[in-house]
Amino acid sequence: MGHAEFTLRDQVDARRISLDEYWMPFTPNREFKADPRMIVRAEGMYFWNDRGEKLIDASSGLFCCAAGHGRKEIAEAVGRQLLELDFTAPFLRAHPKQFELATRIAGLTPGDLNRIFFCNSGSESVESAMKVALAYHQARGQGGRNVFVSRDRAYHGVNFGGVSLSGLANNRRKYGPGLPGIAHMRHTHIKENFFVPGEGEHGAELAEDLARIVAMYGAENVAACFVEPIAGSTGVLVPPKGYLKRLREICDQHGILLVFDEVITGWGRTGQAFAAQSFDVTPDMITMAKAVTNGAQPMGVVAVSERIHDTIMAAAPEGAIEFFHGYTYSGHPAACAAGLATLDIYRRDGLFERGRALSPYFLDALFSLRDLPVVTDIRGYGMLGALDVAVDGTPGKRGHILQKKLFDNGLHLKTTGDAAIIAPPLIAEKSHVDRIVEVLRKTLAAL
Repeated sequence: MGHAEFTLRDQVDARRISLDEYWMPFTPNREFKADPRMIVRAEGMYFWNDRGEKLIDASSGLFCCAAGHGRKEIAEAVGRQLLELDFTAPFLRAHPKQFELATRIAGLTPGDLNRIFFCNSGSESVESAMKVALAYHQARGQGGRNVFVSRDRAYHGVNFGGVSLSGLANNRRKYGPGLPGIAHMRHTHIKENFFVPGEGEHGAELAEDLARIVAMYGAENVAACFVEPIAGSTGVLVPPKGYLKRLREICDQHGILLVFDEVITGWGRTGQAFAAQSFDVTPDMITMAKAVTNGAQPMGVVAVSERIHDTIMAAAPEGAIEFFHGYTYSGHPAACAAGLATLDIYRRDGLFERGRALSPYFLDALFSLRDLPVVTDIRGYGMLGALDVAVDGTPGKRGHILQKKLFDNGLHLKTTGDAAIIAPPLIAEKSHVDRIVEVLRKTLAAL
């Protein structure tokens, strides 16, 4: 029986699988389970739903699958690793691939961000980076530095540290006040830069919010400033020219750590390994996840400067645990195998360079949608773009409807509120971009 003939709905009926027990994340569960949209297979640029219909993937899964879906090299590497060594405790024990992958990642990070800490997700990488910042200041005799700075419309994961840093209302409103000592700068989505590809000419002065916060709390109390170089989950807010450089200057002036959350922008999305390199600003730490394993295994990473690492090491007595933090699955053997195979693909196929070469075509195609009345803004950089649709009654309602209609029309992408985020795999060709924009135009015109 062919794939199109034997669907997931058949499987559900045949096996009497209930949809009730699984509590889905970030999903209106009752709505979904009344009319489920199931994915059953993926290969290359495409998903297949339970009806055997093909959908082009315009969001790299969830910004994870930069090398496309179904990479046999990764699957085979993971399978071999599970047969060889499925698990070993990461505390007081190690396996060679942890060190190999750390070395490979350090070869791609900017500056001296050569010390690599493994965790299991972007949320965990942010939490870990917050702890590193506190441990660093404690080690240098400045334990009073415990204030963190983030931005409105920021997304830094779903653990309490990340939620506290978050500047998205729905991520915060039901979970209490969060951690104390969190201050937020303004976001950079301003009308002067609407429908401008790349970095806008206006808004660099918004970086002075950090200086204002430092003056309010006292530099001696501020630990770190967390920013996404491009704010991703909120709808691809590209920084104005000079903005990130000014943040770097203010942090240097006051002894504050600058942390780039590159969970979305890392691994070639901006045309370089990391957005830090694309914008020529080197932070003190980079958090990453998602595409480090091409989505094949859960993994998060914190890349830390040697200066920070060495300070923490030196402050601990000989034989003591220098950084009292970690996870059961830190540097899991299968995740490390997936990461190594993924980096091999990025290098062999030149995917960062490929994405950089395709970016002008991608952005031109995306910006061609500006003539549609429902589209109120378009933004983009590298192989990452977004468009806003006009609010219809309740904010987010139209965006939610758009996502479902796009799925039904053969296109997978993520929406946040009334923003549609477009981030195709770096293996995309011009024909794939054309198809993505074609479906977007058709669906937006009928919205």
